[in-house]
Amino acid sequence: MGLCSGSLARGQLETSSINSPTFESTATNITGSENKSINASPNRHVETNYHLKVFSLRDLKAATKNFKPDLLLGEGTFGKVYKGWLDEKTFSPTDNVGNRIKVAVKTLRSENLQEYFQEWQSKVKFLETLSHPNIVKLLGYCLEDRVILLVYEFVPKGNLENHLFRRIPSNELLYWNTRVKIAIDVAEGLAYLHASENQIILKNFDTSNILLDESYSAKICDFGLAKFGHIGEESHLNNAAIHVSSHAAPEYIHSGRLNVKSNVYGYGVVLLEMLSGLRAHDLKRPDRQRNLVKWAKPCLSHKRKLKTIIDFRIEGQYSLDAAFQIAQLILQCLEDYPTLRPSMNHVVEALHGVEAIS
Repeated sequence: MGLCSGSLARGQLETSSINSPTFESTATNITGSENKSINASPNRHVETNYHLKVFSLRDLKAATKNFKPDLLLGEGTFGKVYKGWLDEKTFSPTDNVGNRIKVAVKTLRSENLQEYFQEWQSKVKFLETLSHPNIVKLLGYCLEDRVILLVYEFVPKGNLENHLFRRIPSNELLYWNTRVKIAIDVAEGLAYLHASENQIILKNFDTSNILLDESYSAKICDFGLAKFGHIGEESHLNNAAIHVSSHAAPEYIHSGRLNVKSNVYGYGVVLLEMLSGLRAHDLKRPDRQRNLVKWAKPCLSHKRKLKTIIDFRIEGQYSLDAAFQIAQLILQCLEDYPTLRPSMNHVVEALHGVEAIS
């Protein structure tokens, strides 16, 4: 691939094993000492309107083979995620290959248990109401023996990060049309979250929070760091709690202020990563190129320069007019001032226009 200036070096979720193959040890890690109680009795229910499946700890142990390390899918901000199998109709653990489905079972870290228990309850009540093809579906939960678990639908191809940056060599290359499709799916998912009654704003949004199914349809996942607000409101977070990432909007970095337009900025960074095939931040690149946004931004306004930052692996798969429209959309999303950024509905419309000429 050509470059905007100078030369450039290129670079399943990170997995790690638990210290013990038994969930009793893992549960201790999750909940801390025996004295740390969340005042939850065995099989406690969260009062909800949509009747999520309430799983027993015993059932989820069986479904995940006692949380076998080999079934660890990854580790997110709030805990580990394991693969499991349940009956497709009853959601009971089963070894019947013909009638079972895969699920993702997510744990809650011990250091977060006390602080986030009340917030977790409110989120479960709201997340169960979400129904959109581009949002990972919550199937149920377990609240038992001081252990909190969430059960989600399993999305088989893993996250966008692994595919885009080929962290797993066997992953197929994402072609231009597939990238446009994924971009539209993610935009539609974010637009849905922003328009929901209790507006959801993702505090940390990047390629690791986008999962792909068998047909490369994208689904947004990991609401552990989501902020629930209301349309038009701006949330303020304690600076000490801010986790600054390469996808964070300027207002979030500088003041902890977060609104839907902060997600639009993060989406712009993801879209730039998809266009270039490069990470938002990479210490392996030369100093002036480590920050992808700062380095690539000047190239997005000119067709001739734009060609130098497009992923060389998809050369010949796109029209330059379509790529230029994507570039202009990225620039709009990356505006420093939130009010100048488009809504996600506008982004969806723009991307459908790109799809029509790709």
